[in-house]
Amino acid sequence: MTDGRIGLKRGTVEIVDYRPQWPDLFRQEADRLQEACGDAVKAIEHIGSTSVPGLAAKPVLDIMPGLKELEDGDRMIEPMMALGYEYRGDYGIPGRHLFVRFEDNLSIVHAHAFVVGSDQWIRHLSFCRYLQRHADVAKEYERLKRDLAARHADDRDTYTDEKTNFIKSIESKARAEFDAANH
Repeated sequence: MTDGRIGLKRGTVEIVDYRPQWPDLFRQEADRLQEACGDAVKAIEHIGSTSVPGLAAKPVLDIMPGLKELEDGDRMIEPMMALGYEYRGDYGIPGRHLFVRFEDNLSIVHAHAFVVGSDQWIRHLSFCRYLQRHADVAKEYERLKRDLAARHADDRDTYTDEKTNFIKSIESKARAEFDAANH
């Protein structure tokens, strides 16, 4: 998977132009996960900036396995580790099971497992869907990410922290649109 299309050195930030291979790479990885985890996973969504056509992003796939119950995430640990993932627990977000896959010392996939329909599930999904529907907002987000990456190339924590205000400013609008479209 690290053929120049995906992968980022630990702790670093690099924003690359959108790559049309990302949806296919997501589908391949989602199929691997579904096969390995079976009924522990009831849905898998492509989230994060790589899920937004045309949006520049860190070249790391963010995927969101959906669980029926939070405990189903425990059933994912062994199969995910067999696929080469490291298990990180909730990694600071209650209700999440985080798995990270590395290849050739590059972070290539972050799998954020949440219960389908939970606030965190909807929060992540609605934000991505909002960016997919609002190109102007996606471009504004891209400009911010490029600026932050230029200033914090070796400090992913600061890069992430400094995106928070923008993300929070969009989340309520994204959730309202998501709820209107799904109810």
